[in-house]
Amino acid sequence: MQRSMMINRVNEEELLDLAELFKVFGDSTRIKILYVLFDAEISVGEIADKLNMTQSAISHQLKILKQAKLIRSRREGKAMLYSLADEHVKTIIAMGKEHIEE
Repeated sequence: MQRSMMINRVNEEELLDLAELFKVFGDSTRIKILYVLFDAEISVGEIADKLNMTQSAISHQLKILKQAKLIRSRREGKAMLYSLADEHVKTIIAMGKEHIEE
């Protein structure tokens, strides 16, 4: 009965949005990028260097993360700097990590 009450509090659109959000976390490269952004606001080139990947590959993943509202960007001169959208991102990852360590 408890589960039935929970599902009734969420409409179909919210369920779909939640599923889409969790899909974004389903890629290890995106998780690595989020970890890199835990501590600093940095450019695509810096992320690529830290992860030993091409800027093109990183840019593709950043676009997905930005569409999911997990990161934000701002322009500084010619550079685009990326950071976590908010502290919820850290919380989601920390909870996932805690879960797999049980």
